[in-house]
Amino acid sequence: MTVEQIIDVPADRRITLEVPKTVPAGRTILTFTPAAEETALRECPVCTRKFDPVTGNPRYNAETVAAIEEGRAMMRGEIPANRFNSLDEMWDELMKDDPAN
Repeated sequence: MTVEQIIDVPADRRITLEVPKTVPAGRTILTFTPAAEETALRECPVCTRKFDPVTGNPRYNAETVAAIEEGRAMMRGEIPANRFNSLDEMWDELMKDDPAN
């Protein structure tokens, strides 16, 4: 039995695998073979849904698009946003509304 799946290896080179139930328990050989970008997008049905077939740009769900636009609006100064000089300063601001503190 062979199960093939194209994945993106993250920069930290750490991958968590969920093995399909069709793979029997026991010893398994796991092989990594680099795939050309166009091959990966063409052959992987999951990966191709994440990219616009015309532009090749990533697709995002509506919540992600809204969050990206909100962040851009904050950077343009259209939406007021807190700015902090340190992590401690940000953490203090976050914790002051916490009823547990």
